[in-house]
Amino acid sequence: MLVAFDHKYQLREFFYPYVGQANHTNGNAFRFGVWVDGRLAWVDEDGWERSLKYEEDTLVTEVRLVHAEMQIALTCHDGVDLDSCVFVRRIDVENLGTGRRDVRLFFHQGFIIGGYREGDTAYYDPTERALIHYKGQFWFLVNAMTTRVWGLSSFATGVSGMNNAEGTWWDATDGALERNAIAQGSVDSTGSIHLMVDKTATAYYWICAGQDRDAVMELNSSIREQTPERVLQRVRSFWRQWVFQDGADSRLPEKLRSFYRRSLLVLRTQIDNRGAILAANDSDTLHYNRDSYSYLWPRDGALVAESLDRAGYHDVSARFFALCAKLLPRAGYFMHKYNPDGSIGSSWHPWCSEDGSLQLPIQEDETALVLYALWNHFEACRDIDFVRTVYGNLIEPAGDFLCSYRESRLLLPEASWDLWEERRGIHLFTVAATWAGLTAAANFAEMFGDANRARDYREAALEIRKATEEHLYDPDLGRFVRGLVYRNRRWEADYTLDSSQCGLFLFGMFRPDDPRVTRTMEAIEQQLWCKTPLGGIARYQRDTYYQIASNTDEVPGNPWFLCTLWLAQWYIATAMRPEDLDRPLELLSWVADHASASGVLAEQLNPHTGAQISVSPLTWSHATFVSTVCLWEERQLKMAERRRSTRKRVADIGGHSLRFAGESA
Repeated sequence: MLVAFDHKYQLREFFYPYVGQANHTNGNAFRFGVWVDGRLAWVDEDGWERSLKYEEDTLVTEVRLVHAEMQIALTCHDGVDLDSCVFVRRIDVENLGTGRRDVRLFFHQGFIIGGYREGDTAYYDPTERALIHYKGQFWFLVNAMTTRVWGLSSFATGVSGMNNAEGTWWDATDGALERNAIAQGSVDSTGSIHLMVDKTATAYYWICAGQDRDAVMELNSSIREQTPERVLQRVRSFWRQWVFQDGADSRLPEKLRSFYRRSLLVLRTQIDNRGAILAANDSDTLHYNRDSYSYLWPRDGALVAESLDRAGYHDVSARFFALCAKLLPRAGYFMHKYNPDGSIGSSWHPWCSEDGSLQLPIQEDETALVLYALWNHFEACRDIDFVRTVYGNLIEPAGDFLCSYRESRLLLPEASWDLWEERRGIHLFTVAATWAGLTAAANFAEMFGDANRARDYREAALEIRKATEEHLYDPDLGRFVRGLVYRNRRWEADYTLDSSQCGLFLFGMFRPDDPRVTRTMEAIEQQLWCKTPLGGIARYQRDTYYQIASNTDEVPGNPWFLCTLWLAQWYIATAMRPEDLDRPLELLSWVADHASASGVLAEQLNPHTGAQISVSPLTWSHATFVSTVCLWEERQLKMAERRRSTRKRVADIGGHSLRFAGESA
């Protein structure tokens, strides 16, 4: 189960039984309101002062809502249980006025079960004093309690979203619900809890999800037995233990260490327990192109898995690789993207070329980077038993495909779609990823005594590297080009500067201090840095995706978190002295400073205001921050070890000199 809120503390996403699938809200808001002194205020309305954060190092929220005019304050803590599909909220009500007051909390449920409105039922169950929504195999039980009374104080069910009916939440305006006991079709419900508050009072609200009535009733009974407070305490205790796997020797400022832990926690919310790593779960994008980011992209997943392995969370990444082994067909290439249950996701990559001939609708880097990340996973945890289980159905077919799917004359990888999914050609990022994937496949083949494959993979990787120097490097510019595009029956260079050219060093095909790489990275920093007070690196020159500024000389595109962090990784990779780590530290701080108050990173930023744009959170953004922190710490520790080793050698030499001097005297 995954539950997510918007910036006004409205529940907007409710995923079950997979993280990312199905969304039982379609982005429709669940309203939460307070009635006091004859007035109702929903928390999304003006008049509220909101602070939306998490408790430090947990996945329990800490939300503060203050309505000065109504003289009422709420402190809310939300969490999803560890072992059952139960969402729990604690609400502490604070009376900022004088005298005892009648306070009523209203909880509105706007379920769109399965993602479509037809055929839902909502009804009131008097035995548990709860509301139940269901359709087919999806059942949801909604209940609440005070510290003294179990169950909802009142309720209403009704029609919503059709015939001009906006929903039962309108019924709460006068502080009383009409207690309609059942509704079917396109429906919603509202429940309430009544409190008499002198100074403070506490209430709880929860939603149980299951496949039938018995399942949700059993979960509801377990809440009664253990209390919702114990559920929240278990959740916060577990995540505090989970997130503290980082080293104690880091010299990273505590602000960045704290944000590093927050990024790890946010990452984990976007990963289904069965292995799917979702790009993002934010239905706001439905308004942009009628689709979401709630898919497993093998590329994004591989790079997220790599970051988790760097941070020490090998069990999470192992489940991703095990799922990839199930998804990969014998043909050896991954499709564009997948649903969390493993079925093939929607796509905009065509199966035919402009002349009508067959072309693979793929991004070859997605296949290659899974192998690259899998090798890093093995090097991190040395679990050869696990690798053995995926060698025949993942490594072999993917390696064979990468080896064979090449342009016959250039010997570079055959044309496919770029990582930004916008253009087809031979792209530098894809080339570097393919080299890394083949190198990883060769390493695995040698490990399992598959000498022929190991030889073929290494030869192909060597040919690709040589072809890259020949066809993708421009000696006149002194840097690499973005890629090659087939026009007029020949391959032409694409000179557009693109942050994805960082793949040259990210995956190890070229050393980060290679002069050709250095000149490429210097051009990226100079020409893709947004020349506004905000700063940050754009994806590429003249990027129009969610474009804000029209002056592309000053603002080549909106700044992206992950693109800015790639620049930081280059500075880390080339650092030779402790002071060389200052610049990447500045870029890490820039990222943390522009996160939301709750510690969430979106995809990109408004170059003028710094407002977050597109999906939030973007899993890849947080993963890149985690990887960059790990790389910074590794480099810092190596430098410290080198300094200690140097001091020891100097001390040893000095000791011998003194001894020899004494003997000669």
